[in-house]
Amino acid sequence: MTAFQIRPAIDSDAASITQIESDAHAALGHVPADAAKRLVFWKEAIEFGEPLLHVAVAGDAVIGFVGYDRSRDPRTPPTTGEIWAIHVLGQHHGQGVGLALWDAAREALIDEGCTHVSIWIELASERALRFHELAGFKRDMPSLRTVARGARRVEEIRLKRALS
Repeated sequence: MTAFQIRPAIDSDAASITQIESDAHAALGHVPADAAKRLVFWKEAIEFGEPLLHVAVAGDAVIGFVGYDRSRDPRTPPTTGEIWAIHVLGQHHGQGVGLALWDAAREALIDEGCTHVSIWIELASERALRFHELAGFKRDMPSLRTVARGARRVEEIRLKRALS
């Protein structure tokens, strides 16, 4: 079991966040997004707080992250938050890192006045679907959509839950 801590992301975490995201997408068979563009995205997210970011750190290494903020989905109430991304390095799966990241995001969203939260998950990601369902999320079946991931098209579904 790895000892880790959760903390807000800082500027120097952007490269690790970019690599963890790239690894997660590659594990699903996707061609990773342009690393330079994603690095800029995560640096700006850390600087401007959109999305808000927490990282899991073991020693000096970032081993996972969660990005969250208000929902980006049209016509959602302002009290709905969204997990924009949550990823943990594969060698740290099953050690409570994802749950600790989810807890940090949940607490922060509650502090911001959110009462509900959603996340979009790729249907092919059985591990992610199982994790979020165990965390109390329910599939929003009418939300099923097809989106582009580089040159591929994938199916995603929105999962929702109350934050109380």
